[in-house]
Amino acid sequence: MSTTRLSRRLGGLPLIALLATLALLLAACGGGTTRDSGEEDAAAGGEDTEAAADDTEAAEEDTETEGGDDGAAGGEIPADLSLAFLPKQVNNPYFTIASEGAAAAAEEIAASYQETGPSDAEASSQVSYINTLTQQGADAILLSANDPNAVCPALEQARGAGAKIVTFDSDTDPSCRDLFVNQATAEGIAEVQLQMVSEQLGGEGTFAILSATPNATNQNTWIDLMEQMLEENEEFSGLELVTVVYGNDDDQDSFTETQGLLQSYPDLDAIVAPTTVGIAAAARYIQGSQYKGEVVVTGLGTPNQMREFVKDGTVTAFALWNPEDLGYLAAYAAAALAGGVIDGEPGDTFEAGRLGEYTVEEGGEIVLGPPTVFDESNIDDFDF
Repeated sequence: MSTTRLSRRLGGLPLIALLATLALLLAACGGGTTRDSGEEDAAAGGEDTEAAADDTEAAEEDTETEGGDDGAAGGEIPADLSLAFLPKQVNNPYFTIASEGAAAAAEEIAASYQETGPSDAEASSQVSYINTLTQQGADAILLSANDPNAVCPALEQARGAGAKIVTFDSDTDPSCRDLFVNQATAEGIAEVQLQMVSEQLGGEGTFAILSATPNATNQNTWIDLMEQMLEENEEFSGLELVTVVYGNDDDQDSFTETQGLLQSYPDLDAIVAPTTVGIAAAARYIQGSQYKGEVVVTGLGTPNQMREFVKDGTVTAFALWNPEDLGYLAAYAAAALAGGVIDGEPGDTFEAGRLGEYTVEEGGEIVLGPPTVFDESNIDDFDF
């Protein structure tokens, strides 16, 4: 404001009023108070904005941390899933142990759990149980298949109803299930059985195979690989496989088949049983016969059922994985799949409780680990 204009406006005022008015006008024209106030407000606003930004950034970091952890681990298995365990047959010692492992896993993840199944191991005996589980709305069915194809139509209906199908121990046709939890590689299981019989026979002799059912996919795969290794592997060139018989995973049938083998092949050097029921029945027959100490019995068995035969010299060595761990892993795999933690694609990973992290391999296969050989030196270290 110019001095002239100011003088005109103030010319008629008393001196004191004039001075007071002049001071007010000068303050208004200077605008110092307004500028300072604005800067403080701007500064305060800036601090608020920065604080809000910090809060937003912190929230984003929290979100990234939570989401990142879940993404890296594949997420957590949700509770309240329903898992159904369907073995080849109930009251089979091997599957009883596997069921205990599956039940323990279900308890850890707060899933409901049931075991059901047939008392025999016939090809189609599991079909009605699959149908019932489908009607009950099971989230996942854990199946050890008696036959690779007989159960497929029922499994497809179960999948259509939303159930995830995880086979363990014995697979179906891969198109009928989502995952297969393998106890070990088929090659490893076949090879360890040939190695045991070769070592006990000094690399040379005849042997027969006492298997489970004619349609058991796991045993048939191992037998095929054993026959292939006998032809191609120089280490086993001194061994001769004379026949394969089937005890139907029944104790008495397997006992009778063992008796029949020794009648048909009186000079037989060894019996290899890739089934826990078969090896125990064969060992029991040999134990009470003139063949004890003369005919080697080996194959796949559990330490608890075979301990007596190892202690008295009927059996020198046999092999197996831990069936409790197999059931445990199968339950975790089924829950991870049913709970959306994994899709079942190769490369998917999930945490299986005390067993640690596992990866889905080609063909939807998950491998527990290599088999263990049991003999007098270590059998008392195991209790299953």
